[in-house]
Amino acid sequence: MPSRGSIRTDENMRTAHLKILVSLSVTVFLLLAQTGLAAAAESTAVIYFSHTGNTKKLASIIHGFVGGDIIEIKPQKAYPRDYDTLTKQAKKEQEQGARPALAALPPLEAYTTVFLGYPNWWGTMPMPLFTLFETNNFNGKTIIPFCTHGGSRLGRSVEDIKELAPGATVLKGFSAFGRDLGNVTGEVQNWLEVNGIQVKH
Repeated sequence: MPSRGSIRTDENMRTAHLKILVSLSVTVFLLLAQTGLAAAAESTAVIYFSHTGNTKKLASIIHGFVGGDIIEIKPQKAYPRDYDTLTKQAKKEQEQGARPALAALPPLEAYTTVFLGYPNWWGTMPMPLFTLFETNNFNGKTIIPFCTHGGSRLGRSVEDIKELAPGATVLKGFSAFGRDLGNVTGEVQNWLEVNGIQVKH
């Protein structure tokens, strides 16, 4: 018959072994989670066009949650800073179906998830975004649109994206007033989670 001391020793050993197994399981889980997040970040890009800086701010907030690369779209010829001149040019480009040439961008083939940001100009994306779609292959990618606006939200931009990239999956978009970007962090996080996006905390 084993002594009480030997029974206690066995129980202590089992408890110690259990603690080690639990610790190892937690470590493996955390490593797998980190690996998954890292892999997701490597295939993610936040791509945006910004004229006044508002969309750039929103892109930065989103990038802080999702990681990956952040890429700015720039036309070869900069848009005028004067508001009236800008709006007239943007309207004319839209009416003429213009495709403004873009400054060089890094290759986009490796990205499977693209957060695409832009200001709402005349109810949709600025025409440089149309150039982006027509000069790059978005088949098989997941596109998550976001925009800044003065009252018209996403307009018809999501419909335009679906027409320009019929082989892509387009998720629920996000819009924010350009003047209210200081208060959108919580809304951005909720939008990402609704879309099933893993966010960094």
